Amino acid sequence: MFDLPLFPLDTVLFPGMPIRLHIFEERYRIMMQRCLEHDLAFGVVLIQTGVEAGGPLAEPVSVGCTAQIVHAERLSQGRLNLVATGEERFRLSAIDRNLEPYLIGQAAFFPMPNPDPDALAREARALRKQVIYYLRTLNRAGQLPAHLEHLPNEPLLFLHLAATMLQAPNYQKQRLLEASDTLHLARGLRSLYRRETALLERLLQRSKSDDLYRLN
Repeated sequence: MFDLPLFPLDTVLFPGMPIRLHIFEERYRIMMQRCLEHDLAFGVVLIQTGVEAGGPLAEPVSVGCTAQIVHAERLSQGRLNLVATGEERFRLSAIDRNLEPYLIGQAAFFPMPNPDPDALAREARALRKQVIYYLRTLNRAGQLPAHLEHLPNEPLLFLHLAATMLQAPNYQKQRLLEASDTLHLARGLRSLYRRETALLERLLQRSKSDDLYRLN
């Protein structure tokens, strides 16, 4: 177990993925300054109840991802623009709300088992086709996809990127982050990509029908 400063957000961070943050609240300016001074990681956790800023400390979920700051831009009035990278999953056993102006979690790393690397590689190859088709469908819908040539080959990193790119509610992404192993993560992603692609295609078809109606 270890102490981990927590940053509750309305987002889900996955290992290996970047996150950009604008730090303006005093409590998080203090937290990030300490992380920078001592080269410390912090924990990104999805908000369960509460708000990101301007209110009491939010109540986070119990599984999150550690993040390491890789770039910091200091602004006026002590504000910061940060780029951090997700590193490792963790699970919280307790939260201290009194030690600091921000949350301190009692955390333990929560590595994701990979019970069958060959099966994972097969699932990742099948998912890659779905992701590419999904991104092209987003493009048809007028939204710019990520560059397809940037999809990584390493299976777990690719799964985490696929989870990040998917336009799905945060509670569903949190379930992916909490997956019991890599195969459950891959299969959960494939199911969500099938659903989200079908929804996009229905929206596109409806848009085409509306356009034809207006022309007539």
